Amino acid sequence: MKDIVSLFQSFSDIRVGIVGDVMLDTYMWGTVDRISPEAPVPVVALSKKEYRIGGAGNVALNICSLGAKATVLTVTGNDEDGKLLQKMFEEQGVDTSFFLQSDKRITTNKIRIISRNQQMMRLDREVSSEVGYEDENRLILAVQHYIAQEKPQVIILEDYNKGVLTQAVIQKVIDLCRHNNIITAVDPKRRNFFAYKGVDIFKPNLKEALEGLNIVAGDINATLLEAIHAALFEKLKHHISLITLSEKGIFYRQADAGAVVSSHIRNIADVSGAGDTVIAVASLVYAATRNVKLMAEIANIAGGLVCEIVGTAAIDREALLKECQKLLN
Repeated sequence: MKDIVSLFQSFSDIRVGIVGDVMLDTYMWGTVDRISPEAPVPVVALSKKEYRIGGAGNVALNICSLGAKATVLTVTGNDEDGKLLQKMFEEQGVDTSFFLQSDKRITTNKIRIISRNQQMMRLDREVSSEVGYEDENRLILAVQHYIAQEKPQVIILEDYNKGVLTQAVIQKVIDLCRHNNIITAVDPKRRNFFAYKGVDIFKPNLKEALEGLNIVAGDINATLLEAIHAALFEKLKHHISLITLSEKGIFYRQADAGAVVSSHIRNIADVSGAGDTVIAVASLVYAATRNVKLMAEIANIAGGLVCEIVGTAAIDREALLKECQKLLN
């Protein structure tokens, strides 16, 4: 096994493309002192607004936070939210050379209204239908140019069911990666769950895997997890299953090697964005080591760490390094 410090230093040599649905997360904070006279709803007096990068963009932020080079390949609306997102990516050091905007789309914006640390309402502004033929082909061409120009070691397909990852995009990206010896890692959603054939790392959470396979589960045990992997492999012929199990940890399986990596005791504040961190960390560790067990162990630690932070947040590189040194000795 590589020394952990050397492993983390090697991340700076890795280039990662993130293809998928990016979105803007808008947080609006305020106070509630009365009920509206117009309807039985609270009146929120807004005091603060904050914008954050969400969706596949959070994976890119995690990649950058770990010291690797992240490039985001996506299609947003040609609107103010899309322009704001691109500017925010650039401020965080994410490459936006292949960031596409379309007059036929609107940029996904999830607006959360919060009072006394409780979410009062969420307003979603989005189009979740699949991108059209023209934008689909623009994105495929962008991926081709990105691979030729940057020669990445990893491409992550991050699916949020917002329409960027069509079956044509998925299949073409996987083919391009196979022909160029690029690792493919996938965080799937239900719409195209079984379109990711032949990928290297397939990372659903347990709920997504059960729903995708139409399995009704009782106790979560090794027998069930092995059966899930076998059923996924029959359909996908992928190389590695990496299934997050919430508070129970992570299950991994590659050929004859597999196990459950138990979670560590944490003060859980917020689970949002943990899956983004897991796929980012797993992809980098696997690219650097090809060690599936180590990949699962470090991704498991990272997923737990970000759950201690309120709101979606990228992993802190130094905090993760210290935890790995403490827990993996």
